[in-house]
Amino acid sequence: MAAKEHQFDISAKLDMQKMKDGVIQAQKEIDNRYDFKGITKELDLNVGAKTLTLISSSDNKIDAMRDILISNMNKRGISINSLEELKKEDSSGGNRKYTYKIIDSIEKDEAKRIQTEIKGLKLKVTAANQGDEIRVTGKNIDDLQTIMKHLKSLDFKAPLVFDNFK
Repeated sequence: MAAKEHQFDISAKLDMQKMKDGVIQAQKEIDNRYDFKGITKELDLNVGAKTLTLISSSDNKIDAMRDILISNMNKRGISINSLEELKKEDSSGGNRKYTYKIIDSIEKDEAKRIQTEIKGLKLKVTAANQGDEIRVTGKNIDDLQTIMKHLKSLDFKAPLVFDNFK
């Protein structure tokens, strides 16, 4: 009888409802802060375009807004790597506008890097790219856990999620 194969999937899925909840809570906190009274303070999540826009009177205010947002994302288990800064620009009324791309998939180059890292560990596993995710299979469950630990220690652009562990 053959030994049982174990597997898990690596993806960069983002729970958009948790993201929305984090943005709403961050907006409430910002609205209640004394240092934001009477100034522009917009947090806009565009789910369709997968963008997040922060608008306020200065770079310092946007930094404070971003810190509040990140705190709320962390509370919901959303990685800071889910946001990639696209641009900083002047906005109407002398305000500043920062736009972020929401990353919820593993790009091709990054998928190749993940597979290269797994091969570099020289474990008896296979890593197959399946579109939006990478499936890793192997007979030894410890090998799979070693791979997860190794990948978590590296800095990837995409926020890696490990699921379907069997």
